[in-house]
Amino acid sequence: MLATYAVWGLGTTWLAGLWLPLGIVATGIAIAQYSSLQHEVLHGHPFRNARVNEALVFAALNLTVPYRRFRDTHLAHHHDPILTDPYDDPESNYCDPAVWARLPRMAQAVLRVNNTLLGRIVMGPLVGNALWLLQEARLLRADAPGVRLAWMLHMAGLALVGLWLAQASMPVWAYLLAAWVGHGLLKIRTFLEHRAHASHRARTVIIEDRGPLALLFLNNNFHAVHHMHPSVPWYRLPALYAARREHYQRRNEGYVYRSYAQIFAAYLWRAKDPVPHPLMPGGAVAAPMTEGASPPPLLAALPGVGA
Repeated sequence: MLATYAVWGLGTTWLAGLWLPLGIVATGIAIAQYSSLQHEVLHGHPFRNARVNEALVFAALNLTVPYRRFRDTHLAHHHDPILTDPYDDPESNYCDPAVWARLPRMAQAVLRVNNTLLGRIVMGPLVGNALWLLQEARLLRADAPGVRLAWMLHMAGLALVGLWLAQASMPVWAYLLAAWVGHGLLKIRTFLEHRAHASHRARTVIIEDRGPLALLFLNNNFHAVHHMHPSVPWYRLPALYAARREHYQRRNEGYVYRSYAQIFAAYLWRAKDPVPHPLMPGGAVAAPMTEGASPPPLLAALPGVGA
């Protein structure tokens, strides 16, 4: 956490003054790492006191996602039986086939490009954040529980970032680019974390990578292991996986990649999955994968909000 704040601080000051593109890249990397640390915090690390943990990630470095909204939507996502459901899973990248059929062709084209890895990295931050903010505006208008407070706290965190930038070398427009870099890096992690599959235990990926991206994502590439043991801290996931490698691969039915390099080679220019959910029978809007859903229309129509 200290190293991340240090890189962020140097990126917005000394590095930005030395060469602005270098400052933007360094700051973007720090923002991505910060989001990974927020993920650890919402799962109860590093301390037992949730308020102390939240204070560590109070500053709104990523600009658009309040920590408490990230916490609430991500913990809802951790109910494995709803994974990939466009109605119930806040982080689904699929939409209902019936809704997809009614989208304008331009919207379909954008979402198809967004379903390639390159599209997800470049366009994903814009598409995902636009849809996220529209959905949050809807929830704010409806006065949904906890949403208004989450955004009020986030605005206070944004004020801290604004005060820092007011005296830093990095202009605001450059910081917006850095945030786009940070969100784009995170899209690499979320690109194929989950797949449509009849068995919920086979919907979550394992990427056997131990390189720089694994560190940036705090070993969330061992995603099936994380979903099975969400309270285990990031630094224990590789050993946990190595001790029972065949077990985890058997449980997720072989949804495994060797490295992020393999994923880039396979999917940089092409989509891994269709946008409409392939397992929704008949494409009926009223027939989501789980019963009792209360479908938010925006999420159902336009995927990728929580990713």
